[in-house]
Amino acid sequence: MSLQMYKMRNMSAQQTIQIRIDKKTKDAAKKTLQEMGLDMSSAVKLFLTNVVNTQSIPLDLRTANGFTLAQERAMIAETEEAKKTGKKFATVEDLMKDLDN
Repeated sequence: MSLQMYKMRNMSAQQTIQIRIDKKTKDAAKKTLQEMGLDMSSAVKLFLTNVVNTQSIPLDLRTANGFTLAQERAMIAETEEAKKTGKKFATVEDLMKDLDN
């Protein structure tokens, strides 16, 4: 099979997807991708190919505070536990005295 015929067969197997996103995000992403030499379609193809290859979402998802979801959940759980069982101080001076001991 010639390369031309192979390309034509693969082109017919292509599917179209639609994505809804706000204009500000789309424009910012388009600008960033252009600076990297990519168009939106190529970037989405790379992303989806990585999803398939890694069997996961290939992103380092972080909260607004800059932590992963697991890190933030652990900090929240630790804070809730400290509220229940931790020491309490009436003043900053009492806290500082305790830290010195």
